[in-house]
Amino acid sequence: MSYALAFVLGGFAGVLAGMFGVGGGILFVPVLVGLGLGQHDATGTSLLAILPTVVAGTWRQSRYGNVRWRDALVLGLASVGAALGGVFLAEALPAHVLRKLFAVLLVGVAGQIAWRARR
Repeated sequence: MSYALAFVLGGFAGVLAGMFGVGGGILFVPVLVGLGLGQHDATGTSLLAILPTVVAGTWRQSRYGNVRWRDALVLGLASVGAALGGVFLAEALPAHVLRKLFAVLLVGVAGQIAWRARR
């Protein structure tokens, strides 16, 4: 992947993350796979790439008073162990199975958003 393309993708993801709180995995993983990375590599790369977006978005949202620090801490701490377990599970699965499960996740998220938007 070229650095120019990575820069554009990062900028696009940053705008969407700042506007909607969309995580990097929803944006980065499908694009990285489409650009030729394996499912496992795209997942790991996405996890690291989202860190600067998280820091910048949280800093800016906190200036508007939109961050509930205690809730974020509880969610973050609870997710650490689960993320470690998720990595273990992902590494145990073949790439094609992991890709299909990710597609199911995307469809589920899209369905939930569509359902809530209609109300």
